[in-house]
Amino acid sequence: MTDITIYHNPACGTSRNTLALIRNSGAEPTVILYLKSPPSRDELKKLIADMGIGVRALLRKNTEPYEQLCLAEDRFSNEELLDAMLAHPILINRPVVVTPLGTKLCRPSEEVLDILPDPQKGAFTKEQGETVIDEHGNRISL
Repeated sequence: MTDITIYHNPACGTSRNTLALIRNSGAEPTVILYLKSPPSRDELKKLIADMGIGVRALLRKNTEPYEQLCLAEDRFSNEELLDAMLAHPILINRPVVVTPLGTKLCRPSEEVLDILPDPQKGAFTKEQGETVIDEHGNRISL
């Protein structure tokens, strides 16, 4: 059994597609509903470090708290951005997936294919109708 964790928001189509791609590989991940159970500061820092990105790169911009808190301004330190994400978990971009092969922000959802240990088991079509995996489990290039 492969150890995979997804920080998931079931209201997000990208997150739902990513979860479905994980399951299409035959894995059943640990699903963390991060809006209800947000990561701790240390967990969030570790996810960011493991992804090799900056704090701002994990910040979700198209949400109300982002505008209200004026987070687009460069005056915020990484610690202040973390404070905002912890106070308003909706500011954490998603889905973040952790596998033995790496940690990644999976936007678009097919980014997860780069870190899944097992191949896709069959065809997969995203919710909006885009086919990304053929009937043989192979990624379709666009």
